[in-house]
Amino acid sequence: MSMLKVENIHVYYGNIHAIKGISFEVNEGEIVTLIGANGAGKSTTLNTVAGLLKPRSGAIFFEGRAIAGMQASGMVGLGLALCPEGRRIFQQMTVRENLEMGGYSRPQTEIAGSLENVFQRFPRLKEREKQIAGTLSGGEQQMLAMGRALMSKPKLLMLDEPSMGLAPLLVEQIFDIIAELHASGTTILLVEQNAQMALSIANRAYVLSTGTITISGAAADVLADDRVKSSYLGG
Repeated sequence: MSMLKVENIHVYYGNIHAIKGISFEVNEGEIVTLIGANGAGKSTTLNTVAGLLKPRSGAIFFEGRAIAGMQASGMVGLGLALCPEGRRIFQQMTVRENLEMGGYSRPQTEIAGSLENVFQRFPRLKEREKQIAGTLSGGEQQMLAMGRALMSKPKLLMLDEPSMGLAPLLVEQIFDIIAELHASGTTILLVEQNAQMALSIANRAYVLSTGTITISGAAADVLADDRVKSSYLGG
C-alpha cells in the first residue's frame, strides 16, 4: 500500500528550477532511499514533502490525502517527521528538553512513554538527559535529532543525510539504528550521500541528478547498476 505518493512536482528557488517534475512513492513498511550528488535536489525534495517548501505544481499524497502546500506543523500531526540535514537540534536546551519539543503534537499523557522508548533505543541520550545539547558529540547530536523526530511517533520518518560528518564507526551505528527502526515497523524515506550504505539497507531507490530522477528500482538492482557504480560508488 502506498503511504507517500509524489506526482510530477516542480520546485523553484526564485527563478532556479530545483526539482523538475519528479514522481516517486514510498509503500508502507519500506525503506526508500534517494541518492545523488550534492545539489541534485535530495534535500529540497524532503523539505517539500515535509511542508517546508511549496511546489509550484504537482501533487503530494500521504495516505491518500493531498498535502502539497500544507504547513509543516500540520504534517507532524498526520504522522510525518523530518530529521533534517545538519541535525538542527536546539543547542542551548538540554537533551530532555529537545526530546520534549519533538513530542509537542502528542497528548501530554503520552510524552513520558515516548521518552522512555527513545531512551531505550538511544541509551547514550539517557546518560546525557540533563546535558546541554550543544555540548554533545556529532554522533550524539545525530542520535538526539533522530530521537526528537521519533517523539512524534511518525508513520513515515524522513532522514536527511544522517551520516554526514560522522566517523565510519558511528556511521555504521546510525545505519544499524535505522535498520532497527525499520524492523520495528517504521516506514523510512532516506536521503543519504553514502550511497553504498543507503542501498545496502533500502528496499527501493531513486537516483536524482539535477532535479530529475534518472534511475529507479529495487535497491539491489540500483546498487549493481554500472552508472551508479561509476558515479556514486567509486567503481
